[in-house]
Amino acid sequence: MHGPTSRVLLSAPPQAARKPVTTVRHGISLIDDYAWLRAANWQDVMRDPAILEPEIRAYLEAENAYTADALADTRGLQDTLFTEMKARLKPDDWTVPSPDGPYAYFSNYVTGGQYPRLCRMPREGGAEEVLLDGNAEAEGKPYWDLGAATHSPDHRLLAYAVDDKGSELYTIRVRDLATGRDLPDTIPDTRGDVVWANDGHTLLYVRLDAHHRPRVVYRHRLGTPASDDVLVYTETDSGFSIALGKTLSSRFLILDTHDHQTSEIHLLDADNPDQTPMVVEPRRQGHEYSVDHHGDRLFILTNSEGAEDFRICEAPVAAPGFANWREVVPHRPGRLILDTAAYKDHIVRLEREDSLPRIVIRTIADGSEHAIAFDEDAYALGMAEGYEFDTTSLRFVYSSMTTPAETYDYDMAARTRVLRKRQEVPSGHEPSDYVTRRLFAPAADGETVPVSLLYRRDTPLDGSAPLFLYGYGSYGISIPASFSTARLSLVDRGFIFAIAHVRGGRDKGYRWYTDGKHKKKLNTFTDFIAAGEHLVQKGFTQRGRIVANGGSAGGMLMGVVANRAPDLFLGIIADVPFVDVLNTMLDKDLPLTPPEWPEWGNPIESAEDFEIIRSYSPYDNVEAKSYPHIFAYGGLTDPRVTYWEPAKWIAKLRQLNTSDNLVLLKTNMEAGHGGASGRYERLREVALDYAFAIKIAGRGEA
Repeated sequence: MHGPTSRVLLSAPPQAARKPVTTVRHGISLIDDYAWLRAANWQDVMRDPAILEPEIRAYLEAENAYTADALADTRGLQDTLFTEMKARLKPDDWTVPSPDGPYAYFSNYVTGGQYPRLCRMPREGGAEEVLLDGNAEAEGKPYWDLGAATHSPDHRLLAYAVDDKGSELYTIRVRDLATGRDLPDTIPDTRGDVVWANDGHTLLYVRLDAHHRPRVVYRHRLGTPASDDVLVYTETDSGFSIALGKTLSSRFLILDTHDHQTSEIHLLDADNPDQTPMVVEPRRQGHEYSVDHHGDRLFILTNSEGAEDFRICEAPVAAPGFANWREVVPHRPGRLILDTAAYKDHIVRLEREDSLPRIVIRTIADGSEHAIAFDEDAYALGMAEGYEFDTTSLRFVYSSMTTPAETYDYDMAARTRVLRKRQEVPSGHEPSDYVTRRLFAPAADGETVPVSLLYRRDTPLDGSAPLFLYGYGSYGISIPASFSTARLSLVDRGFIFAIAHVRGGRDKGYRWYTDGKHKKKLNTFTDFIAAGEHLVQKGFTQRGRIVANGGSAGGMLMGVVANRAPDLFLGIIADVPFVDVLNTMLDKDLPLTPPEWPEWGNPIESAEDFEIIRSYSPYDNVEAKSYPHIFAYGGLTDPRVTYWEPAKWIAKLRQLNTSDNLVLLKTNMEAGHGGASGRYERLREVALDYAFAIKIAGRGEA
């Protein structure tokens, strides 16, 4: 096995104190030596990190110091990687302006700026107007994240939400665009999304409850205190969350209540926001749907009537219930409809078939259809709804692992496209120097796992190259084979970069998701291992030369494969890893636990679910064995994967690991789930991950 360059560490690895806590569940005793790393006041720490208990802070800071020491010989490499990655970003980048009435709205960066500026210009062109300068707003703050930012229908005001702790507690403010000053209205502790009623004076927003869950919707009138805001809707099921939206037609505000397998949509007349929201179709377990509005009808994307990969129906606005649904686009197994958008004359759908996406345009008047498709083996495709309903222009973005992002405006009537922007790589990028491929790895049960590959054309394919294998595989989230400027720093150093599109995502239809969740969760892990084994068998790399990476639920995947196939991997990089799965799912008071039960199972109520989760939960399955190099990353104010999960995992690994490989933890003491907030600061975290991979692979300057 290739290992890191030998050097004497200046410090000994921290050894967390063992303070056993025993609980009994379903007749099984669970002993947790490191439960003390969870701060009793963790919810208060989300608001003020400075109040973290001193013993816990001392341990996390000792781990940070040890990691800095262990990777001290990569500091020059980290700087080099950061400089390379930064040089590939256009310093004054911009988004293509999106028209809305008299203006076109866009965002841009200024040279040296870490945060975007929200801007607009006259629709037909002219001088830009800066509505919100993220750099000015973030000045002096270690963390700053912009949630929703939406202009009022009359273009006079901007409602925006900001989180300055990383704890996803957003404060909403409203800016007068004529003066550039904020109004007195301030609304704290929100989810971060906000929508305008058509009067330009009323806002709807989602407030977080005491458990950090988005379950209540309030209505705010400008000029009144937030304490006087009116409750619009309360979600009584602790497993459901609420998100807000607005139909492209501007007729309705959307209250979307959902868990991971069931949804229920309520509509509120955007002209009469004081009215009671109208439910489209009451929830029933396993039924997912979303709606678009068009005239006197709704278009409904639904998995009803056994439509596993979804179909499109329509129903009258006056009577939108299921009894009145009429099928417009039928279900076709294997063709997953991902999203829809309704315009005046067209309804557009984004779908995926044979692991590749495409856009289909349907003319509403006669039902005729045509598709926008592409020829590369693996690529990413997304559509942007825009602001306007009465238009024939559709915007979409295309990229592949070798092709930088291209933004097009497509005329749905004329069937012509105009390239509006091609992503620039200032330091240079020649796509022909790289190869993108799509392989299918055989799984043990006969399924085939798509694997997307990127490597330099001159990389030897004789097994000598190290391979960086990324995976996620949860919540139905598919990882696109899109362009990344950062990963070029790996492949330019001889790495092969691969994405394993494992079950738990929706890469091969909705069934691909259901075959990788709850009682079938083990498929996610065995798929990832099968992908690694296949890449070894095909000669792309060797056993023990794979560096695996995943974050959040993908970090759980990292923890499982480290336990189950440690000799396959040279190293594991786990970003904000969900590794204490059993303890988290047994704690109904944590923010995401009840909403997560449909995904993982409820081990409180079900002994079967308890045993399934216990069989793979990374923290619970660490044992005395030789582990690969491991680098875990956490965020102190992370409400999704709390900081103590990676901290406990690393403490237990260090206690039981029998190899001399690195076991490292870095906790960002000023950020949450998303890591550093600045455009360039985030690159420093990626550079650290990549420097770790390069170091243990014995490549480059490490």
